[in-house]
Amino acid sequence: MAETTLPTPFTVLGFDFGSKRIGLAFGQSLTGTASPIKPINARDGIPDWDELSKILAHWQPDALVVGIPLNMDGSVSEMARRARKFANRLHERFKLPCFLADERLTTREAKAIHLGRGGSSHFSKDPVDALAAQLIVESWLTDGLFIPAHTRLEDL
Repeated sequence: MAETTLPTPFTVLGFDFGSKRIGLAFGQSLTGTASPIKPINARDGIPDWDELSKILAHWQPDALVVGIPLNMDGSVSEMARRARKFANRLHERFKLPCFLADERLTTREAKAIHLGRGGSSHFSKDPVDALAAQLIVESWLTDGLFIPAHTRLEDL
């Protein structure tokens, strides 16, 4: 586990970082499950920090986890760098433990689940960001890899 000790059980707010929209999900360690929350809009990856403050005040998570979209070969993409920067800003701003999670293929999996449930294939109108955040949180809770947000991406 990271340098920060979390209570047992604990709750977590997860993020599927995007440049236009950021998916959110709230999870808890007791059952290892998460529920999607309405995504928030972002402008070039920057959220409305006031809106995000309200969400954190409402859910009061013990920790935060941000999905890092590494390339399939494990190399670091520009979007992965931006997601890590976002994770560090979350940690600095909200003073909560913040962790990174490998999120390769979660958006693809979220789209497949969404389509399997009869959802639209117009993902810009019917986004799957919150479902992707749910998958990130549940995978992170299952994996138990608590990688602090300040970790160099090259070390993942």
